[in-house]
Amino acid sequence: MKIFGIAGHSGMGKTTLLERLVPEISSRGLVVSLIKHSHKNIDIDRPGKDSYRLRESGCKEVLLLGNDRWALMHELRGAEEPSLNYLLDRMQHCDLVLIEGFKGGEFPKLEVWRAGLGKSTLSPQWPGIVAIASDGPVPDTHLAQLDLADVAAIANFAVQNATLR
Repeated sequence: MKIFGIAGHSGMGKTTLLERLVPEISSRGLVVSLIKHSHKNIDIDRPGKDSYRLRESGCKEVLLLGNDRWALMHELRGAEEPSLNYLLDRMQHCDLVLIEGFKGGEFPKLEVWRAGLGKSTLSPQWPGIVAIASDGPVPDTHLAQLDLADVAAIANFAVQNATLR
């Protein structure tokens, strides 16, 4: 299993890129999975549903199985966030895990950056950033620059630069 990251400030278009990148890589016969790290509280369950009520009653984990998918919800209940390696150990085998977030992780990443949003790049302060995908030239960088609109080139780069975990 190989890993490759997509990083960038909020609002830069990471998820939009991933929505286009996953089918491009999958069309090459590779099985792709994803880990998304958020600094916000997330909830994939809804108040009033049985699984929500049981989770709220104190369960550490609730596994929800339906006709098309299953989801395991694990409550941290004040514990520290698990490491990326811990999460990767829980993933089913695949060819490539794309990782959105975990900016500080020591694995290769592509930064998504748009000059028009007025924020500085994450590189060189964040480890692992090996290239920047942008909608225009990126000033003051020695990193490879990719056109954000060229999803095939970004897919090539991600697959070639992914690292074994």
